[in-house]
Amino acid sequence: MLKPLADRVIIKQTEAEVKTKSGIVLPDSAQDKPNEGKIVAVGPGKRSDDGTVIGLDVKVGDVVIYSSYAGTKFKFDGEELLIIGESDILAKY
Repeated sequence: MLKPLADRVIIKQTEAEVKTKSGIVLPDSAQDKPNEGKIVAVGPGKRSDDGTVIGLDVKVGDVVIYSSYAGTKFKFDGEELLIIGESDILAKY
């Protein structure tokens, strides 16, 4: 099980659209990379100067939108995941 440190979260990205609304199949190079995904793990939060932990505003299961070039991609158990800091998350729904 992965457990991110500090104020980082691990996200499973949503799949890119492979077809347009009119039914045209897009090659990999033409597909937009999604900037949204589902949170699968969260860190405990950032430590303040006095040592208290400041919790995160997101939780496991939230679907979020994040900055385009945020985070680091990696593979774990055959799944491609993304680890980013909470500050790179723009919105949740």
